[in-house]
Amino acid sequence: MALREIVQFPDPRLKRISKPVGEITDEIRELARDMCDVMYAEPGIGLAAPQLGEALRLFVIDTEWTEEENDRCPQVIINPEIVHKEGKIVWEEACLSVPDYTAEVERAAQVTLRALDLEGKEIVEEAEGLRAVCLQHEYDHLDGVLFIDRISRLKRSLYVAKRKKQLAEESEG
Repeated sequence: MALREIVQFPDPRLKRISKPVGEITDEIRELARDMCDVMYAEPGIGLAAPQLGEALRLFVIDTEWTEEENDRCPQVIINPEIVHKEGKIVWEEACLSVPDYTAEVERAAQVTLRALDLEGKEIVEEAEGLRAVCLQHEYDHLDGVLFIDRISRLKRSLYVAKRKKQLAEESEG
């Protein structure tokens, strides 16, 4: 089966606030599988439902996975809430929906997340470092926020101009 296409900036679907998942149905399970397939194929360590055009409060992450090791242990996060943040950390971030760009972003150093897993069981996770950054990055997607919304106005405007030029060249070619 063909992989679903990632929605890329400046697509307005990335700015929508996602709706909670009401019931974990076969369609939700299929979406989670599709999201994992896309995340690993790209490759990435996280992917939110809005990045596949679905305005649902759902994301997948696998911060232990690398292309070299290839051991996969994806976690499906449904209807997450970040219930606690502490400290500060600056991390070089990238995003599958923001092509050809990375930037340092300030985030909370530690977070506590409460959510449901794919079986509908509550999970509570305390995370720090890369995992905390990834959880916050994917959580932002559910609220229509991209990592470039968290950088300086100048850096963001430079990226936006570069991206518009890139899209114009692609449409001409």
